[in-house]
Amino acid sequence: MADKKRILIVEDDMDISMVEEAYLQSSGFETRIVTEGTAVAAALQEEHFDLVLLDLMLPGKSGYEVCREIRDTIDIPILMVTARTESVDKIRGLGLGADDYIAKPFDPAELVARAHANLRQYERLRGKSTKETSEEPEEIKIRDLRILVNSWKVYKGNKEIKFPNREFEILKFFAMNPNIVFSKEQIFEKIWGYDYVGDSATVMVHINRIREKIEDDSKNPQILETVWGAGYRLNK
Repeated sequence: MADKKRILIVEDDMDISMVEEAYLQSSGFETRIVTEGTAVAAALQEEHFDLVLLDLMLPGKSGYEVCREIRDTIDIPILMVTARTESVDKIRGLGLGADDYIAKPFDPAELVARAHANLRQYERLRGKSTKETSEEPEEIKIRDLRILVNSWKVYKGNKEIKFPNREFEILKFFAMNPNIVFSKEQIFEKIWGYDYVGDSATVMVHINRIREKIEDDSKNPQILETVWGAGYRLNK
């Protein structure tokens, strides 16, 4: 029997957190609730979790800060849950490393579906790293970048750069298909999959995060270029 997936719920409203916990547990997940942003790091050190359900408006430390800190240390799906519905908040959250975004009030069934979708996506990406290595090159070089395909590492010069699963998969996809323009929709379908609930605007946020890591000047990208009206292209 497979081990149950464990979800860390970060939510200061106990009524909401109890609803989240009840629905997640009834769907086969194990859960733990923390109510302050400052408690997240310790919880992640004490126990293994497969996904973080993260509210934005938290006492002690905001969800934005928590998201950044999680992404700087471990690679785990982060699903942001917030009352804020403005696109700028969504973009900011995704830009800090969140994988998905759901706004309050939400249908608990949708929350469960999003959790499952994010976990499936992470497992799919991890599975690729072990199942497809025989068909892929060991290393891809692009200017001063070295992409170690099998070990999922990226070096700029002699410095290793941390890449979460999705960012690495996007960079690898472009590196293996250089000088070809791909639309946001094509990238979304390739990386996130047809059954994923989301939108192609997410691609833009991930592209920007990748540029901040690989470009000498992310505002004037030379490697991962925007082709206006068409999509993106990696120049090799």
